[in-house]
Amino acid sequence: MIKLITSIMIAFTISPIWPLGQNPLPGDPFIIVNKKTNEVALINENKVQTVITAATGKTEDLTPEGMFTITVKAKNPYYRKKDIKGGEPDNPLGTRWIGFDAAETDGRIYGIHGTNDPSSIGKYISQGCIRLQNEAVESLYTMIPIGTKILIITSEKSYEQLGRDYGAIQ
Repeated sequence: MIKLITSIMIAFTISPIWPLGQNPLPGDPFIIVNKKTNEVALINENKVQTVITAATGKTEDLTPEGMFTITVKAKNPYYRKKDIKGGEPDNPLGTRWIGFDAAETDGRIYGIHGTNDPSSIGKYISQGCIRLQNEAVESLYTMIPIGTKILIITSEKSYEQLGRDYGAIQ
């Protein structure tokens, strides 16, 4: 019985209760998508590493807001809607897919992905995903593992402040 109680106490010490899902530990990669500015920020090692211009949903409700988890990553993703193979020039998903579990999905509906239309970046134009230039999503793809937390928000706050608010920056 003492071993059980000790195990439970250790579990709560190592994994603190976090109201928005698992608490991102300072130093772990953390993604913030700000729909107000159409930007994606990567926080890693307690600081904002990069900010990338993005495209988000045509309407405010299309790109869901909240704290999610990266659950799927794919190189040269297949575009199911129009049966377009990965790597094809007309594939609107570009060269990488980083899917997350928004709206109780499995990471194959909502994601950060590349594009075959670079002129769309910076606009409110997607059906809900976050689009990046292919070069940008390829770089981000290598830096974030499955399990990384992603916050999608509409905010006036800086990425540093959001990082502190959500536990990614000490």
